[in-house]
Amino acid sequence: MMGGIGLGGVFRWIVGLLLLATGVVLLIGGARLLSLGGSAYYVLAGVACTASAVLLLKRSRLSFWIFAAFLAATAVWSVWEVGFDFWQLLPRLCGPAVVGVVLALVPLGKRKATHPADRHDPGRTARFADLGVSLASFVLLIAAALAGGDEGEAAVRGSGATVASAPGDTGWTAYGADAGGLRHSGAAQITPANVTSLEQAWAFETGVSNAKRPDIKGTVSFMATPIMVEDRLVFCEPTGAVVALDPDTGKRIWRRDPGIDPGDAQMLNCRGVSYHKAADAAEGTCSSRIINAAIDGRLMATDVRTGAPCPGFGAEGEISLREGLGDFTPYHSYTSSPPAIVGDTAILGGYVLDNVSSKDVSGVVRAYDVKTGELLWAWDSGRAPDDQGIEDGKGWTPSSPNAWSVFSADPELGLVFLPMGNATPDAVGTHRTPDLERYASSIVALDVETGLPRWHFQTVHHDLWDFDVPAQPVLFDMPTGSGTTPAVAVPTKQGQIFVLDRRTGEPLTGIEERPVPQGDLPGETYSPTQPYVTGFPSFEPADLTEKGMWGTTPLDQMWCRIRFRSMDYEGPYTPPSLRGSIQWPGIFGILNWGSVSIDPARGMMIVNTSAVPQQVRLFPRSGEDGTRETGTHAAGYLPQEGTDYGVSLLPLISPLGLPCHAPPWGHISAIDLKTRELAWQRPLGTTEDVAPLGISVPGVFNLGGSATTASGLVFIGAAIDDYLRAFDIESGREVWRGRLPAGGQATPMTYVSEKTGKQYVVIAAGGHGFLGSKVGDSVVAFALPD
Repeated sequence: MMGGIGLGGVFRWIVGLLLLATGVVLLIGGARLLSLGGSAYYVLAGVACTASAVLLLKRSRLSFWIFAAFLAATAVWSVWEVGFDFWQLLPRLCGPAVVGVVLALVPLGKRKATHPADRHDPGRTARFADLGVSLASFVLLIAAALAGGDEGEAAVRGSGATVASAPGDTGWTAYGADAGGLRHSGAAQITPANVTSLEQAWAFETGVSNAKRPDIKGTVSFMATPIMVEDRLVFCEPTGAVVALDPDTGKRIWRRDPGIDPGDAQMLNCRGVSYHKAADAAEGTCSSRIINAAIDGRLMATDVRTGAPCPGFGAEGEISLREGLGDFTPYHSYTSSPPAIVGDTAILGGYVLDNVSSKDVSGVVRAYDVKTGELLWAWDSGRAPDDQGIEDGKGWTPSSPNAWSVFSADPELGLVFLPMGNATPDAVGTHRTPDLERYASSIVALDVETGLPRWHFQTVHHDLWDFDVPAQPVLFDMPTGSGTTPAVAVPTKQGQIFVLDRRTGEPLTGIEERPVPQGDLPGETYSPTQPYVTGFPSFEPADLTEKGMWGTTPLDQMWCRIRFRSMDYEGPYTPPSLRGSIQWPGIFGILNWGSVSIDPARGMMIVNTSAVPQQVRLFPRSGEDGTRETGTHAAGYLPQEGTDYGVSLLPLISPLGLPCHAPPWGHISAIDLKTRELAWQRPLGTTEDVAPLGISVPGVFNLGGSATTASGLVFIGAAIDDYLRAFDIESGREVWRGRLPAGGQATPMTYVSEKTGKQYVVIAAGGHGFLGSKVGDSVVAFALPD
């Protein structure tokens, strides 16, 4: 049939068949979407593409007219759906416009002319029309890009006032700079005026990564924040080994290796170490010590100066954290966050592997004497307040709500603030008792002396979404009409920041209980309302819509629309279901362990946010005790043993691996604490290091925190590109970026060297396996040139 045709004919057949295949896919998918109550556009697009393809194969000029009409209708439909949002218009218009250009280049071959004007090329007029509409589509995209401008230079400071910063402390003696987690430094040598001269001063490689340690089967995540104490820069490797570096050269001074076999750990992670200096001891061995946990369940005390184990602390400078927890699968629980140090007491919680069993390890929080390692008290969140104690002969409650993130402390109040998780498994609550619900997904203030709660505030009722409190609570003085109030900021996965009086737990902003969707799962209960913050900026995302589904082409965008319409979605707190539901945000949340930073002098809170929707589906289990799944092999399946349902958790992404919701996916923002308004907001990071061909889409997923300085700078890595950035805290303008050897999914810190007087900014560049950023094992320092 095709024998003897020229190159032009072959080109026509290739284009025609590809267009026909596209039309058929659009027809089938569009019909499915329409049957789910979705847009009719894709069916009509399928008809247009199929008709144009058939006519092209028949060498009819109508092929170009039909496609040109389709392109024009697509442009009108696109603007009607999303206005002039460039990143929303791009997948709707770019692909069809490119096809239009290619189609316009297809020769129809020689046919008998029926009009004098067409005797030279019968399809010329129609092709020009098709090409013209294609070029008009590109012009529309360019106009949308120009109209969008810089999405980040959003708002102006509410008060317009700048408060002069005091010199302050130029060290960094705790994970969050201080016990309250401000993540602020008094260092002012690096300023918005000279930060452009910042350059790499040194880099140190730990040698602990999946590439360098093939014996490690789990995902290595190097996300530690070093501390600067006694002329030592100290941090922990992902296994819990402790390292001290020279702060000016990055050369290793000592390393204490606990000698761990990583085994089958799902993820190896250590966020940081803690520092204790004896108030009444003469200089000598371990008068100053580092306290940290290793992933195999050891708490270690190490001499700051030498790296030697501290004598008198347990046996050879370590104690076991596994005592009293009973039998559990190794690495299903370990401490990944640094202990809170108050006086001579170290207080720590632990990570618990979610959604495996209702009889997993307890989430008990424990306090130890930093000098001897003696257990001082234990608080079991799964037991009633009047049923606590470590000598009553009772075991700690299995799968009780745990506190895996970083604690904060107020020594003057004698309080430690715990960001609490919920009782695993997460997606089903039929097994939970009132005791398991009481402190779940809450901020709890424990008395340091007794280990008993003074107050607590619950941020989610009957949590079925893994919306545990993930971030270190941040202690600061909240401006009010009558002065300041001792406050604690509680960032949440929902994107809300609860601000409470840290003495009493009373809200310092408005709180509303709002109705939320209800489910119909047998035996499950649902909270009729959930708390919402009022009178303070919220970062909770706008509800997902079909129009907001995204993709790089109309085909994967259509797929995302079908997935959206195929699952339950009623906005925030859509309950898990057997049909499948969309959880927005997903379990990573809007805010996570990176927390927020606060410049106390300027009264500015810095918040970095991002989120991805999640597909959640429950599966019935069989067996009287609910311990045998029904043979499901669903992707992302987790058994939730001890309940009636297993669960599948998957991100809502297209077949090309891209998010199904439109960019920007991540932002950095500033809140003026005096006006309680958003001061500015801009996209954070780009896709250049993870997207094909280095395509740079602004505003990406980020994980890690920020640090502020007295000079008015905000330093942050976090984004999935390989940069450390600096922003002017007043305007939100990006003033510098420094290249990293891997993703900076950690919180940076800064200090002034006691020896040289030079200010350094340091970040762990280890990447993150789950986010897809480049992995590594480096600690990188930046400074101004000499």
